[in-house]
Amino acid sequence: MTTIWAPAAASSTSLAIHGGAGARPSLLNPDEKVEYHRALEISLLAGKTILDAGGSAIDAVCASVMVLEDSPLFNSAHGAALNADGLAELDASVMLGSGEAGAITGAKIVRNPVLAARAVMERTKHVLLIDPDEQRLASWGLETVPRDYFITPARVAQLAKLQAQKSTGPQHGTVGAVARDRDGNLAAATSTGGTANQFVGRVGDTPVIGAGTWADSDVVAISCTGQGEYFLRQVTAHDIHARMRYGGADLRTAVADTMAALGDAGGLGGLIALDAAGDAVLVFNSEGMFCGHLENGAVITNV
Repeated sequence: MTTIWAPAAASSTSLAIHGGAGARPSLLNPDEKVEYHRALEISLLAGKTILDAGGSAIDAVCASVMVLEDSPLFNSAHGAALNADGLAELDASVMLGSGEAGAITGAKIVRNPVLAARAVMERTKHVLLIDPDEQRLASWGLETVPRDYFITPARVAQLAKLQAQKSTGPQHGTVGAVARDRDGNLAAATSTGGTANQFVGRVGDTPVIGAGTWADSDVVAISCTGQGEYFLRQVTAHDIHARMRYGGADLRTAVADTMAALGDAGGLGGLIALDAAGDAVLVFNSEGMFCGHLENGAVITNV
């Protein structure tokens, strides 16, 4: 298991992001590594700019996640993994440290799923909606795109290979962010295309509050990535929160114990977590995880 520790900065704001566990850095050539580092850097800078200006944690995590959703490099929105029918079904969730949350699953036409999840939280009485339609998305002021917008040549090739092998792809690949703003508010956001060659209608942990995403400003904010079925069964994000809130564990201990339990159950993946003081942990038990964080104002990325 690999753990990255990022202590709180003097500025009192904190930010960490991930672009999916299950990454295999050994297969990337030098130019590809530069591309991934740059995309993660742009994502961090998008959130950092908001936090530095006194903006909210929710604005910061959504800004960071949108950058990753718009990039073809990551399994979310443009560049999402394709299901068995060769199409993208998108999941996303957001949660505020005050307890409000919103999520979508099976979305097909919204350009930035994280914004649809935020709209569910802010503009409805619900927490989780299935595939909001064009009319509803328009009423929320969100951009829609044709379904082929999400399809990239790399994902088409991946799906063809998996279907020839009659298998599903690595159950990894999600993007997410956690942040603490100047007022001490925490927020988390997560977005994914799921698993390559998955059954149509399959849902993983990302849109399930408590499994893939959690935030409590008094305790911790978390965004997960990995084999969604394991994160669902273990309620991974909330498990960390419970260890801290009810068991009195510190951040590093809670994350280590939860990841150990996940690994013992056979699950692979990772997560990013940020506590009330702004300390961050980025951890994964897979070969790699695209991720990054702020360290004393500097942007640090891991590929």
